[in-house]
Amino acid sequence: MTYTPFFVHGETRPARWLITCDHATNTVPPQVAGGDLGLPREDMERHIGYDVGAYGVAQHLGVLLDAPVIAANFSRLVIDPNRGEDDPTLLMKLYDGSIIPGNRHAGPEEIERRLDLCYRPYHRELARMAALPHAVILSMHSFTRQLRGREPRPWDIGVLYAGDDRLARPLLDRLQAEPDLCVGDNQPYSGHLPGDAIDKHAIAHQRPNALIELRNDLIADHDGQRHWAERLAPILTAALAAAPL
Repeated sequence: MTYTPFFVHGETRPARWLITCDHATNTVPPQVAGGDLGLPREDMERHIGYDVGAYGVAQHLGVLLDAPVIAANFSRLVIDPNRGEDDPTLLMKLYDGSIIPGNRHAGPEEIERRLDLCYRPYHRELARMAALPHAVILSMHSFTRQLRGREPRPWDIGVLYAGDDRLARPLLDRLQAEPDLCVGDNQPYSGHLPGDAIDKHAIAHQRPNALIELRNDLIADHDGQRHWAERLAPILTAALAAAPL
């Protein structure tokens, strides 16, 4: 079976939204360490391998918003599509307490090979889709409730943004109006990194954007993914209508 580094759903859907999911799967291509980075299954299935539940939410949102979806089909441990090519965390050898054996001896040549195999094809396709007129980019991610040795994180959902908050601000306003939600404003992470996916495909081209982080235990199964997509779709629609675009 031929390996493909990305999935596209509903390319001809007419909405302004382009929904992206950088850490959609924990796939290790057969061309990388024989398809096995040497980690136990439980590590590959937690947040260090991919963003648990984010892909399911993205697909449901694509249907509800009538919007195209693009998702990367390689683990963030193979090469991280949400980092610039010169970022020192592009390929991780130690992540949240776990050593990644298949990355231990990966040097510049191996990084370049993985960039050509996975990272660059994904970003070429994302760039092509983002170039559609009036595109609004929504990047779906998830985060773990607690990193090893750290305090639990209180947020249910976070909205990340850098200099452009045209969409993020009305989205935050609507989420913060929900009485049962603990909402992170640039939490659990702050803004964006230079050269990351939003920087590359939205900020550099002045395209409206927002990145949503959902706590992964809330979306670990299909019911949770559908519930959050159904909850977010009208909020996103209202935020886009209110955004000064």
